[in-house]
Amino acid sequence: MRILRFYQINKVMLQHGLDELIPGKWLPWYAKLGRIGFFWLRNKHPDKSQGTRVRLALQTLGPVFIKFGQMLSTRKDLLPPDIATELSILQDQVEPFDPELAKQIILQSLGLEKLSDLFSEFETKPLASASIAQVHAAKLKDGNQDVIVKVIRPNIQHTIQSDIELMRTAASALQKLLPDGKRLRPVEVVKEYERTIIDELDLTHEAANGMQFKRNFENSTALYVPTIYSDYSHKNVMVMERIYGTPISDIKQLVARNTNMKRLAERGVEVFFTQVFRDSFFHADMHPGNIFVSTVNPNDPQYITIDFGIVGTLNSEDKRYLAENFIAFFNRNYRKVAQLHVDSGWVPSDTDIDDFEASIRKVCEPIFQKPLAEIEFSNVLLQLFNTARRFNMVIQPQLVLLQKTLLYIEGLGRQLYPQLDLWKTAKPFLENWMKEQIGLKAMYQKISTNLPYWSEKLPEIPDLVYDTLKQVKTLPELQKLQFEAQQEQLRQQHTSTLLMIMGTTFIIIGAILPMYQDNWWPSGCFDLLGLSCWFFAFKTKRS
Repeated sequence: MRILRFYQINKVMLQHGLDELIPGKWLPWYAKLGRIGFFWLRNKHPDKSQGTRVRLALQTLGPVFIKFGQMLSTRKDLLPPDIATELSILQDQVEPFDPELAKQIILQSLGLEKLSDLFSEFETKPLASASIAQVHAAKLKDGNQDVIVKVIRPNIQHTIQSDIELMRTAASALQKLLPDGKRLRPVEVVKEYERTIIDELDLTHEAANGMQFKRNFENSTALYVPTIYSDYSHKNVMVMERIYGTPISDIKQLVARNTNMKRLAERGVEVFFTQVFRDSFFHADMHPGNIFVSTVNPNDPQYITIDFGIVGTLNSEDKRYLAENFIAFFNRNYRKVAQLHVDSGWVPSDTDIDDFEASIRKVCEPIFQKPLAEIEFSNVLLQLFNTARRFNMVIQPQLVLLQKTLLYIEGLGRQLYPQLDLWKTAKPFLENWMKEQIGLKAMYQKISTNLPYWSEKLPEIPDLVYDTLKQVKTLPELQKLQFEAQQEQLRQQHTSTLLMIMGTTFIIIGAILPMYQDNWWPSGCFDLLGLSCWFFAFKTKRS
């Protein structure tokens, strides 16, 4: 299956002429030879632009490749304009599947005889279509509420599983063959990706995630999360409140509505850091197709987010290290950044801190005091990769989703308000968060949280203290008995070994004596002594 999928991927790429996008000097001889071997697979779309060919190829290859294209579409600073524009189509305009098939899936999943049993209206034409699902607009029969019905693409799991199997094989080979294989940990990264995308195929997971976001941002002026109707949600189907807003990618429309773009960009950074550090639960698929802006108050804009299939979580240890790294970075305390990387185990413990600090300063110092528009992000990223390689920095699979989301956020910031000072916006939030984690207020909150548990266990404490003291009292005596037993065992082993040596010596003497005298009894006495020593040696050893 993996070989067949590998062939299919190569076939699609060659038939869309993607090999022409790679400069010849970058291709090793075996790649050129392989291209000659597939000479019958010619570019079938010579009349189309490069961007269109890339989009069509990714769309043909399926969800895993479409998601890669969605991520790239947010980075217009890293791609040629025509490719970036075409890839943005993958955000919500992927080729839809048959609407009649979508209706059948809805009926079967929700146990309906006909759609009118639940919906007073249902639009057959999809409202939007993405890599894994498509959505249809509808109205609930009960309450006449505007909703959207999300339906998973049929037979999609097989394609995804094939791609993941291929990725796993490639990752395993890379980990063995590349000099940086162990440091990059590609197998663990693929495993983390597999977990997230398989969860995305189950809409009950997305419904639960959406309800969690709804609770986290209840009554928030920064982010609105639509209501999810859990009673009408199933593994393949989900019903959610329909939202009305301006797509975040429609910059012209946002400007026409006199939207405060500076406030919108700053609020996006605040929402992201709130999800990561306050809630430890963040939206990890924040491409422009999943984000809208409310039209209610353009001067104080509010985000609206949808599609909660991929979320990220952080444990308290990673969250603390990340916050301290960010604050040290914003304060230009590169020594602290270097030390934190060593303390967290992200770089080896024997790393030269002074050298590591100097390398971080070299990369980071030039980007301060600059708005996003003036930062050559691709150059910064390349230097960071080189620094990581030089100091054997280990990839953290649990942070891959966070890093991908940071790319989304930074890309959106560039589009919304290129003059945004990312550091100035994020620094106060992180400093306040750290104060809440390590101050008296944090101590009070932890005590308040644990007090019910402590009060439940309080009656058991006297018995636990008594049992502990009793064990401590008997501990020296037990240790003494164990020591004496060990000493006796060593003594017996020593005696046994000595008797074996003596017995062997006596038998050898008994064997040599007959060569020098005729009397048998001295030789027999030594043999008897030797056998006796062996007997007592075995007896001592067994006892």
